[in-house]
Amino acid sequence: MKQSIRAPRVLRAPLSLAVALALPSTLMAAEGGFVEDSSATLTARNYYFSRDFSDIVGPNQQSKAEEWAQGFILNFKSGYTQGPVGFGVDAVGLLGLKLDSSPDRVNTGLLPVTDAGRAADEYSRLGAAVKVRVSKTELKVGEQQLVLPVLYFGDIRLLPPTYQGASLVSNEIAGLTLQAGQLRSTSLRNEAGDEALGAMVGFVPRRQAGQLITTDRFNYGGADYAFNANRTSVGAWYAQLEDLYNQRYFSLKHSEPVGDWVLGASLGYFDSTEDGEQLLGKLDNQAAYSLLSAKYGAHTFYLGYQAMFGDDGLPRVFANVSPLGNEVPTFTFDSADERSWQVRYDYDFAALGVPGLVAGVRYLTGDNVDTGRGFEGKEWERDLDIGYVVQSGSLKGLGVKVRNVTARSNYRSDVDENRLIFNYTWNLL
Repeated sequence: MKQSIRAPRVLRAPLSLAVALALPSTLMAAEGGFVEDSSATLTARNYYFSRDFSDIVGPNQQSKAEEWAQGFILNFKSGYTQGPVGFGVDAVGLLGLKLDSSPDRVNTGLLPVTDAGRAADEYSRLGAAVKVRVSKTELKVGEQQLVLPVLYFGDIRLLPPTYQGASLVSNEIAGLTLQAGQLRSTSLRNEAGDEALGAMVGFVPRRQAGQLITTDRFNYGGADYAFNANRTSVGAWYAQLEDLYNQRYFSLKHSEPVGDWVLGASLGYFDSTEDGEQLLGKLDNQAAYSLLSAKYGAHTFYLGYQAMFGDDGLPRVFANVSPLGNEVPTFTFDSADERSWQVRYDYDFAALGVPGLVAGVRYLTGDNVDTGRGFEGKEWERDLDIGYVVQSGSLKGLGVKVRNVTARSNYRSDVDENRLIFNYTWNLL
């Protein structure tokens, strides 16, 4: 293990791509599942993002972050060669283009920021992974796009983050999914090169001398078991960001039809502490959450409660999200000792004859935050989301999302936020 400083921003493809391209040509031309089961999609994403800050807390006094960008996401997944051991290749290509930005409006998470303090005109990445399948077990080495409770895939900006390393997924027992792996680096959502893995504690990135504290090992393992006709599932996970923190996670999810209603519950618990050389210092966090839902026709109601215990907020890999019930894209409600509530309502307008149109509103409030500054921290957030997918015609499949957010706090900067996102996906194979 080593501690490293964030690498300079570079535009390069990872070594895993070279490995994939070096596969024998006979493998690439193999008949059977490798070619027949291949798929490829291209997603075009147009993203406008704006955050206005007031009552600014912290050294960064920038009052607004506002940018507009165009992204392209190419995903290729091969099938497997024939035989008891199958081989395949997955690849991802990412391209981001600046449409509008300025030095006083950077750091939206859409575009890289150059050493001159300006947004890059474009950034791109091409990565691949070799995969091997035996029975219902798959090993993948190279570029990873993972969705794990201890490393939650956060595709909430122009381009998704990716990771470099090895992952193992096994489904040999019906209902039971076992996963394990080691990641060595990441490509952040607004970067092109490989960087070491850093940490956030609560919403604050942990730095030393202005540089993100990093490591080159993220180890994980976990199991999820679904039963009761897949209406109930339980999970248990372990994660280690080497020499920074280690973490245990347990979950329970259930869905229960009751007459014309469908009731749901998602419960989870994190237990986190420092690891190894303790590069972040001592850490102590226990996080519990519950998110209850009730669906009736086009209406879905939610009620959530979340509580942090210990001396610190929830640690996670920078700049990831988490499956916490009250974590939303603006405030995360996971600071030290915080208690928070959420109420949410979603409506599907298909019930009124407008299929593809959905809307939701939610309100979250948190208090009891240990700010370390002699007063109790409090915050609240209101989100309004509207989405529409064109159902027919030449624009069929075009998705539009609008988000408006108001977030207020007495210990961090206030935020007024707007997002406008267009998505369209072509099936190439």
